[in-house]
Amino acid sequence: MELFLNFPIWAALSAIVFAQFIKIPIKFLVTKEFTPNIAFSTGGMPSSHSAAVTALTTAIGIVEGVSSSIFALSAIFSVITMYDASGVRRHAGRHAVALNRLIDDFQLFFDHAKDWNRKEEYEKRKQLKELLGHEPSEVFFGSVTGIIVAFLVYPLFF
Repeated sequence: MELFLNFPIWAALSAIVFAQFIKIPIKFLVTKEFTPNIAFSTGGMPSSHSAAVTALTTAIGIVEGVSSSIFALSAIFSVITMYDASGVRRHAGRHAVALNRLIDDFQLFFDHAKDWNRKEEYEKRKQLKELLGHEPSEVFFGSVTGIIVAFLVYPLFF
């Protein structure tokens, strides 16, 4: 039962949920497209990874103090996670875009050579997920979101 009273866990989980669902109105305001499924997808503004790790680190800083070893561990973990979200995962998404274009071009070639359209869906190649990582601004606003959520959830525990 003590797990349910763990403020850092609840701060991080709350930040993930908030960041994922706030993506819906943000995307609508920017693109005028209502896409509720973005709440269950990777990528987008704000970064829920960044929100989660900064909420966790902020909560640990509040509870344990910023001079504690566990805060230092969490802070470094947060930096690595945010670097990965804006670097490696973003570039993997760019690779997915290029590979999907190649697959589409290759499929066009085979459409003329074979009867591709009559094949079952399971026989066709699936597209790679392209929205994997985050732009630096998405990571920044994800981290700001995490800090704010941690301070908003804190009064529920103390």
